[in-house]
Amino acid sequence: MGIILDNMQDKVECLQSYDFRELERLIEERMEINKALMLRVKNVQHQVTFDPVRNKMMYSVVLHFTGQ
Repeated sequence: MGIILDNMQDKVECLQSYDFRELERLIEERMEINKALMLRVKNVQHQVTFDPVRNKMMYSVVLHFTGQ
């Protein structure tokens, strides 16, 4: 069995949190991890939704990373 080392071209990550500052910290953390994999942010999509069960806003983001 052989090992194949290919560069990752695209990667999508989804994050969510009830605290906006926590989500911001998670985004920065994921960007640093993916920088080590030679991936940069290509696109960011975000959304805010009200959670009636917790009576809080839920913040979510989709990060699209692409190879350099």
